[in-house]
This record gives sequence, structure tokens and C-alpha cells, in this order.
Amino acid sequence: KPICEKCKVIKRNGKVMVICQNPKHKQTQG
Repeated sequence: KPICEKCKVIKRNGKVMVICQNPKHKQTQG
């Protein structure tokens, strides 16, 4: 889930990734 407005949700190879300017907001699922 995106934490802030700058978080971007991207789906790659069945994985859900959150990319953000804040390193603490980076997440990977799947």
C-alpha cells in the first residue's frame, strides 16, 4: 500500500512494488 502521495505502485513479473523518494517507504510483495 502506498504510504504517501509520492509513493508509486508498480507491478512487475507478478510482484507488487512501491517506489518512493523516501527509502523507508519502499515495499515489495509477492
